[in-house]
Amino acid sequence: MIGARRDGVRPMIRRVIAVATIVAGIVLGGAAAPAADPAEIRIGYLRQPEPKLALSLLQVPPDNDGVAGAQLAIDDNNTTGAFLNQRFALEEMRLKPGDDPAAAANALADRGVSLIIAALDPDALLKAADAGRSRGVMVFNAGASDDRLREEDCRANVIHTAPTRSMLADGLAQYLAWKQWRRWLLVVGSHPADKLFADALRRSARRFGARIVQERVFEDTGGARRTDSGVVQVQRQIPVFTQNAPAYDVLVAADESEVFANYLPYRTWDARPVAGSAGLVPTSWDASHGQWGAYQMQNRFMARFSRRMTALDMQAWSAVRMIGEAASRTRSAASKDIVAFLKGPDFALAAFKGQRLTLRPWNLQLRQPILLSDGRMVVSVSPQEGFLHQVSELDTLGVDQPESKCKLD
Repeated sequence: MIGARRDGVRPMIRRVIAVATIVAGIVLGGAAAPAADPAEIRIGYLRQPEPKLALSLLQVPPDNDGVAGAQLAIDDNNTTGAFLNQRFALEEMRLKPGDDPAAAANALADRGVSLIIAALDPDALLKAADAGRSRGVMVFNAGASDDRLREEDCRANVIHTAPTRSMLADGLAQYLAWKQWRRWLLVVGSHPADKLFADALRRSARRFGARIVQERVFEDTGGARRTDSGVVQVQRQIPVFTQNAPAYDVLVAADESEVFANYLPYRTWDARPVAGSAGLVPTSWDASHGQWGAYQMQNRFMARFSRRMTALDMQAWSAVRMIGEAASRTRSAASKDIVAFLKGPDFALAAFKGQRLTLRPWNLQLRQPILLSDGRMVVSVSPQEGFLHQVSELDTLGVDQPESKCKLD
């Protein structure tokens, strides 16, 4: 019996050795043939950092704000690209004050970079896009929230991953409507960006049935905001500023310049919640967001950069991942193929926000949910339940196609 078993084992061993020899031959043969060089997809990153004052030290943007998100997406793209013989690289170009964004876009195009992420102000963004248009450059707007860039000043070679002010305001207004907080006291800063956000909030109030019972303007009189506005002084000024208001449910602040809004919570004359630029804030991303797989994304970012992920990081990450998704789906490194796929009906991006994100074909704005954060937790996510749309519930946020002024060439 034992001998029989040994006789049966010997042929099996011989077969295993034979298979191993064949596999080794295949491996060695494959190693002998050099692999083709991976197709390289180079992505530019144009940014013009501006020193930003913030009332809270926790809100001072890091030096690599946005760029870090793009770098993480490059890592993600290369993980998939390794299986498709594609390699992604990021070329950052930081503009100094007075630098020409058109020249910077042309310099990147001269080096063969035709896909550019931009964190620029609206006018600089348009200059870069117009300069690169004839050269086949596609710009991904990761930073500017101005609605005009998607409306009267839209461009066929600009894709927007940053949400608009109207999307942010609508996301907030839907939640306030769901809460039945329909009476708003609107406080507006004195800077141009504050007034643009106030315009978006007024539009959202009309759209979702809120009533602005009164508007007040908070004038920026200058001064060192951290040292000259001590706790005692602020504690006396803010209650007086908000005194004698008509009955209201929520104070909504438009203060993109960060002059006063963060002083409002817990200091208003009447015990009321604060929303908008402080308190309950609408945003594309928040460091506390952990749903739909975002927890692992946040941990990867923290491990890589030793800080929390910002909204600009996420918007830049989305832009780079869009390029990676299109490159993998088309199996092409050609920018014209990548852009054609992004503008086509099959594109969608998984971005840890509960829904797959798609492009609005009429103005190339990325559809996306809006997170509502109190600075420590995500309180809610818009669109809210019950706000319906015939195409996508995400189109209840921002300017819809029938009301759009955009005319893409």
